[in-house]
Amino acid sequence: MDPTQFRKPDRWWSPQLTPWLVRLCRPLHDRFRLKFQKMDSVEIRGLEHLQKALDEKAGILITPNHSAHADAVVMYYAAYQLQTCFYFMTAWQVLGLCPKIRSWFLRRHGCFSVDREGTDLRAFKQATEILQKAPFPLVIFPEGEVYHLNERVTPFREGAAAIALAAARRADRPIYAIPCGLRYLYTDDPTEELLELMSRLEISMHWRPRPDVPLHERIYRLAEGILALKELEYLGEARRGRIPERVYHLSDEILKPLESKYGVENPSERIPERVKSVRQKAIEQLETLADDFPGQNACYRDLDDVYLVTQMFSYPGDYVAENPSIERMAETLDKFEEDILSNQTATIRGRRKAVICLGEPVNVSEIPKSKTATGDLAQQLEQSVQALLDCVVTD
Repeated sequence: MDPTQFRKPDRWWSPQLTPWLVRLCRPLHDRFRLKFQKMDSVEIRGLEHLQKALDEKAGILITPNHSAHADAVVMYYAAYQLQTCFYFMTAWQVLGLCPKIRSWFLRRHGCFSVDREGTDLRAFKQATEILQKAPFPLVIFPEGEVYHLNERVTPFREGAAAIALAAARRADRPIYAIPCGLRYLYTDDPTEELLELMSRLEISMHWRPRPDVPLHERIYRLAEGILALKELEYLGEARRGRIPERVYHLSDEILKPLESKYGVENPSERIPERVKSVRQKAIEQLETLADDFPGQNACYRDLDDVYLVTQMFSYPGDYVAENPSIERMAETLDKFEEDILSNQTATIRGRRKAVICLGEPVNVSEIPKSKTATGDLAQQLEQSVQALLDCVVTD
């Protein structure tokens, strides 16, 4: 990703949800899902939980995992089943760096922008007002990034939980948080296309393709090669040991000097939170360096480094080894295609189905006020989403 995309947005984009237009666009959504996402069907479980909350005219926050670029389109399939609409909190880059017609279209589908790297009070206020007053649910992806991990939830940021709790304190109606698991399964075998991609990736590393080696072994061979190159670049030598420990060590060695440079105090133990803190400080410093091009370039290098950490975090070193399913291998190769071949989004290979699992609502209005309430709610939702994904895997 271009590090210049991490900066203060020039403006804020408000939602302009237009229900009649959303209904009119359903054939367009279905065409996009079928033709471009190769998604033949969508199975919804637990829809009655959302229906009950809508019947109560409650404020509803839905918190899905964010495993694919198609997540929002899939979520709208659930909205159509209940003849409702959704609001979406969206990274400002999605609305600010796309053609104006697309931004117009997304806003009328309920999208509004948030600066994920700062304290965006306008987005926070908009989200709480939706939960307090709007007739339609609000969808927030608490992971904050598309991680291409269908079966594993990465740590939830606390923003969604904080919004729900803030809305509940002054709402005249109950506020519910509904955990949601999104899972994609292949209905066609994409192995041949994955093998072709694997060969292209090996060639891009100036390696000879190894079709005689099992695909999951080739994936790990490539991952270790890339990791060793990055260790040489940042540490001066390639390390030995298991990939998860090596990835964490390299991430830590990149982040520690940046945290010191930007004065990040008491850094979190979680990599995504550490990345966010450094990125926020670097962007703030960029704002003060309008005419200092060497200083700006240094900040952009730092932003590039923390983005590398984000990329590494999205590759759990045991994800494929634990279960070398076609879905897990495909997800990992999707990330390679984006990160190594620099494709903006991975190519869809093979027909798929989506499974949406909506869990038991959490009545946020009944949560007592405390210092740990936000973190506790975020953790509860994270664990609930993981449980929903586990049920899909074991069915």
